[in-house]
Amino acid sequence: MQYPNKIALFRYQVLSKVLIREFGGEQRSKAIKAVAQLDHLTDDRQWVKVSERSIYRWLNLYKILGWSGLLPKERFKTETSEVLSEDFIGFVKQQKTDDPMTSVPELIRRAYLLGLIEPHKEVNRVTVWRCLNRMGIDTRRQKAIKKQLDSHRFAYPHRMNMVLCDGKHFRAGINRLKRVALIFLDDATRKALHVVVGTSEDTDLFLKGLFETIMQHGLMIALFVDNGPGFISSDAIDVLQKLGVLFIHGTAGYPEGHGKIERFNRTLKEQALRYIDANPEVDSDCDALTLRLRHYVTAQYNQAPHESLGQTSPLCRFNQDPNPLRFYKNQDQLRQAFVLHEKRKVANDNVISYQGTLYEVMPGYAGQKIILHRNLLDGTVSMLDQGRLVKLSPVDLHANARLKRVNPPKTDQDTHKKLPQSSAEMNFNRNFRPIVGPDGDFRRIDND
Repeated sequence: MQYPNKIALFRYQVLSKVLIREFGGEQRSKAIKAVAQLDHLTDDRQWVKVSERSIYRWLNLYKILGWSGLLPKERFKTETSEVLSEDFIGFVKQQKTDDPMTSVPELIRRAYLLGLIEPHKEVNRVTVWRCLNRMGIDTRRQKAIKKQLDSHRFAYPHRMNMVLCDGKHFRAGINRLKRVALIFLDDATRKALHVVVGTSEDTDLFLKGLFETIMQHGLMIALFVDNGPGFISSDAIDVLQKLGVLFIHGTAGYPEGHGKIERFNRTLKEQALRYIDANPEVDSDCDALTLRLRHYVTAQYNQAPHESLGQTSPLCRFNQDPNPLRFYKNQDQLRQAFVLHEKRKVANDNVISYQGTLYEVMPGYAGQKIILHRNLLDGTVSMLDQGRLVKLSPVDLHANARLKRVNPPKTDQDTHKKLPQSSAEMNFNRNFRPIVGPDGDFRRIDND
């Protein structure tokens, strides 16, 4: 099957505008001049202009040869050159075929070294480049071959088998403040499980949304995310391994895995987010935006017929799925999965540093290593003291500057013990003993 030439189709499109004007009684010269001032759409969706000379030439060829006159002329290919020798041409052709990435100047340097070009003779690289083009050898920059991944489109049969999570950045309020919405979407039923809004796509926001999703819908088997900063942190991976949730990072350039969540993001933008940007009636507070977007997904998106579900709503498909939901029987165990433990050494001033924040520890732990309990849900840091979990507070440096210092109590080691006299002290006392005795009288000095 022979496909129509795109260049010829474009030329025919331009000539059609001229011929229809002639058919309406307009002079050819005026019609060509008017069409030359118009913009014409090419096959690659670009707007271009065509000169009057080209239109005259195309009309003449179309009148004589018909459709074949609009076809572009094939470039004449030749295996010879009047400037370059046959040995050099054969060498260049073979080298370019074996090594497509090599450049024309490199080919000329190789030919000099092999004696195919006389030392005193100069060879223009443009001449060589034109010769290669006439022989039909591609001289364009070769693109790197992309590694072929074993990627497949996937769809899980039941709810909560796979949950997709992604962040959608947007602006809100009259001041157009930057915000991000993390969406948790069920792969099988397309139901939007949960939405949380924050100022950045960080780990705390992700784990907060994950905890609330599990509380409402139970545990998922696997979680599919991209390579955002909030998803690749060790804290997030540690929590998911405690929960027993499989954690999958999507590969860059893999739209088959991100397609469903990206399609939801587009719907969210069209139906909700674009009405928030620069809207003076919208509160840009994160909690207010979270409430607004949760109302959208529960009252509108989840209840609307979905094309990929056979016009069934995501909520209806989710409720009809026979797969049972897996809830934690003990919420304390679920919360413990969001508590991380890390060892830190207490400084001599009873202070520890954790993630850029200084926390004050009770006296008695200076120089010791303690286990910190960091609750990722509320951001608190605690430690065990005599079997009790004590919450640590950040150091108030200004208050410590005015705080009166307390001297530690004296111990037996601090009490001074009188030591026996040394030989040096005994010798000093003998040679420099006082001339007045304890009663104030002069002593009699005996000559030794």
